[in-house]
Amino acid sequence: MALRKIVKLGDEVLRKKCKPVTIIDPKIHALLDDMAETLHAANGVGLAAPQVGLLKRIVIIDIGEGVIELINPEILSASGEQTDDEGCLSIPDRWLPVTRPNVVEVRAVNRYGKSFTMKGEGLLARAFCHEIDHLNGRMFIDVYKEQQKEQKK
Repeated sequence: MALRKIVKLGDEVLRKKCKPVTIIDPKIHALLDDMAETLHAANGVGLAAPQVGLLKRIVIIDIGEGVIELINPEILSASGEQTDDEGCLSIPDRWLPVTRPNVVEVRAVNRYGKSFTMKGEGLLARAFCHEIDHLNGRMFIDVYKEQQKEQKK
C-alpha cells in the first residue's frame, strides 16, 4: 500500500467524467488499498479516484464504521433532505452549507466483481452523493453555487 497524492482544485482531472471500470484486477485492488490508506492519512470521510488523478469510477468511504469500496457506483434512489457544512480533501480548509438527500440507496460492484446495493442515511448519504459527484466532474462548491442561485430566484 502507498499514499497517493490528493489533487487540488484547479487540476483538470477533477472536472472530467470518469470511465467505468471494466476489469477488476490486482491493479484495481492495489488502487483501492492505496485510496483507503490515503483517505485515513488525510482524516477524510470519502475519496474518489479522480482525487488521486485517475479517471476511474471508484470511490472509498469511511464514516467511522469501516471502509466501503464502491466500483462503478450509481444512485438508485434518494429521499429526504439535510443541510450541513461540507468540505473536500481537494479543497482544503473550505466548508460550505450544502443540502443533500438524507437517505440514499446506491448500487455498485465490490473488489471481487459482485454487485450489491447499500442504503445510507445522514453522513453516509451525504458521502455517497459527494463522492459520486466527483466521478462526474462535479464538486461540492458547484452544488453550493447551484443551491445559492436557486434560493435567489
